Amino acid sequence: MQSRLISAGVKAALAAALLFGAATPLAKLILANVSPWMLAGLLYLGSGIGLMLYRAISRAEKVNLPREEWRWLGGAIIFGGVIAPVLLMTGLTAMPASGTSLLLNAEGVFTALLAWFVFKENFDRRIAFGMLAIVLGAIVLSWPTASGFSAAWPSLAILGACLAWAIDNNLTRKVSLNDASWVASVKGLASGATNLVLALLLGASIPSPTLVLSAMVLGFLAYGVSLALFVVALRHLGTARTGAYFSIAPFFGALLALALGEPLTAPLVIAGLLMALGIWLHLSEQHQHSHIHEELEHEHEHVHDEHHQHAHDFPVATGVAHRHMHRHSRIEHTHAHFPDSHHQHSH
Repeated sequence: MQSRLISAGVKAALAAALLFGAATPLAKLILANVSPWMLAGLLYLGSGIGLMLYRAISRAEKVNLPREEWRWLGGAIIFGGVIAPVLLMTGLTAMPASGTSLLLNAEGVFTALLAWFVFKENFDRRIAFGMLAIVLGAIVLSWPTASGFSAAWPSLAILGACLAWAIDNNLTRKVSLNDASWVASVKGLASGATNLVLALLLGASIPSPTLVLSAMVLGFLAYGVSLALFVVALRHLGTARTGAYFSIAPFFGALLALALGEPLTAPLVIAGLLMALGIWLHLSEQHQHSHIHEELEHEHEHVHDEHHQHAHDFPVATGVAHRHMHRHSRIEHTHAHFPDSHHQHSH
């Protein structure tokens, strides 16, 4: 069972990373003709509309979010859908796309720190060393070559976006058992509409239809589909580990930026090596020990496995995913695991 969950979570995280990684250098091209705030609105609006159409075409089931979870989703929308993209686009206007892509690794660091020390996810020495390597890489990459705040502010804006997305990731973790496409579509529609209105109020003009379509298609893939996959990964891997796997995104973005003609610099190489070391330490982690599952009742999509042994009033075939409210009995066992929805125990 665990190998199936890990496989699903890792594949979702890596696919999300590849899609999101492509967004930075491609958004850099669009920014030449679109204001940062307007582009942030179009990207998220594209993700929300695209996922809404997908749900309508696929006839996805209606989602009723529990009342207590709306505050988590609302906070995620504000930090991840409004504050973060504006800071990213603002910093991107004055910084190379390749450097911005690698600096976005800081999101994984901030995500993990919040998950560990605020939301109490477990971590060990290997994970801590991995994060330290990523932090050192971010410092090398963001160190200004000229004196004064004007040289540092683009990096600070990018780091601010990373912090906002880290808060978003930890809040989204609280609603990750709900339909991932629905969570991502709601975040996209709310964030896109908010940013679009703010951009127009600040005097931004609506770009040409070609640029609008390009931005919305990019947003659907790099923000919408990527976010839905990220939510799936959160469900299976926990917040900090998902952030670590997702750290491959900036490397993909940096490589794409280089392919588009940006120069290869020494700081970029050094930062890339340090961040690669940190990511490898995370990806090669093994976490296994005897642990106790306390009694729990909740609702999410699942199959019958060692964590889901319950009866039904209707027949359910082995291995078939289904969704309903169910109760977990207290159980103690040993296997490799991540801090997913069923492994929130202390160490």
